[in-house]
Amino acid sequence: MPNIIGLAVDEAGRCTHWHTDVDIVANKCAQCQAYYACYLCHNALTTHPFAPVAMADLGVLCGACGFEMTGTVYATCTACPNCQHPFNPKCHLHHEIYFC
Repeated sequence: MPNIIGLAVDEAGRCTHWHTDVDIVANKCAQCQAYYACYLCHNALTTHPFAPVAMADLGVLCGACGFEMTGTVYATCTACPNCQHPFNPKCHLHHEIYFC
């Protein structure tokens, strides 16, 4: 499974900012090409702002099983298509931060 970077990240990618059972989605920064627990962690740990990925690119990672998916696939999901672990439905409120 790709490494999930962040502040106080647990084995499923939950961080200081988002840490409920369903906060298991990591997002890729287009500039770094690395997965971060959230954009707040990214911005605290790097010298540039989080850069969104294109919806058609692999840019979302399930922290429960390591399944990578495109933003297009993720946008249609309420749970991981691979392991069925539920995702936080409020994550879709941050669509414009993570995807372009």
